[in-house]
Amino acid sequence: MTRNQPEGPGAPPGPEDRLSRLEAQVATLAEAVRALAHGLENVPSEDVPPEEAARGARLAHELLLSQGL
Repeated sequence: MTRNQPEGPGAPPGPEDRLSRLEAQVATLAEAVRALAHGLENVPSEDVPPEEAARGARLAHELLLSQGL
């Protein structure tokens, strides 16, 4: 016997909805990691202002917050 999932505003998300949401979350995480890596690219021992790392970390944090992650 197969059970049909109820549809409507209170219904749990279906597999396609969950997959789309997961893909969006992974894309956001990838952007955040890129922003963080960009901020940390320079070697700390060089004369690089610490603001570069802070800017990358802040951008990564804002990306994650904007997506509720």
